[in-house]
Amino acid sequence: METKNSSNILYFMENGIQKIVLNRPEKKNAIDVSMYAKLSQILHESIQDNNIHMVVLTGIGDYFSSGNDFVSLTMDSIKDSVDIESKVSIYKNFVDILITYPKLLVAIVNGSAIGIAVTMLPLFDMVYASHNASFHTPFTSLGLVAEGCSTYTFPKIFGHSKAGDMLYLGYKMNAIEAKHYGLISEVYEQKDLDNVWTYLKTVSMLSIESVLATKRLVKRWNEKILLDVNTQESVEIVKCVQSSDFIERFTNMKFHKSKI
Repeated sequence: METKNSSNILYFMENGIQKIVLNRPEKKNAIDVSMYAKLSQILHESIQDNNIHMVVLTGIGDYFSSGNDFVSLTMDSIKDSVDIESKVSIYKNFVDILITYPKLLVAIVNGSAIGIAVTMLPLFDMVYASHNASFHTPFTSLGLVAEGCSTYTFPKIFGHSKAGDMLYLGYKMNAIEAKHYGLISEVYEQKDLDNVWTYLKTVSMLSIESVLATKRLVKRWNEKILLDVNTQESVEIVKCVQSSDFIERFTNMKFHKSKI
């Protein structure tokens, strides 16, 4: 087993499982543009590796991920339309590959999940979580629009009203609720979270051809819809990031961060 380190991402393959770890605990595993690009690269490469049957994403520390790293943005980059569109395109490509990925995708939510760290979860085949995990989508408080295809997936998972609580009002959901609605498969005590890996290793005893054929069928019916949703959400993200509302909220956020 060889562990590879790409700045803020660790990844290695064992027993047919490609493990990817968000390794930026000092920033609560916030995902920046370079990390999106690297994650996309790892996923693309894993498709070509016949020894890999499953990819598992998790995080280090108390956070699964605090979502997009907006703090690293500068005012100049926000005002540069070409730069913002380029950054959003890299993010969009990452979501696209989650939608089209042909092998099993699993997330182990080890702690708090915010923004994209929540909205991308319905694009995974299975999701497991620590009992102290939480799921928070505070888009409107930041002057942003919902992303990760959540404008389509959340109403289907949570129902129209609870999806509204999360997408419009930023309702923070706990792990028990997330299991109740079907966002996650199982909740583990933090000390027992490693048991997920033992469970996932049972994939080696299954017919991989059967698993992948079933996944092709499962994702076939919604794939085009999700790609279209991601495209439209990405267009709205660009608009929001360059709006006066977001710029004002972003400036205040940077100011408060500097005071901490």
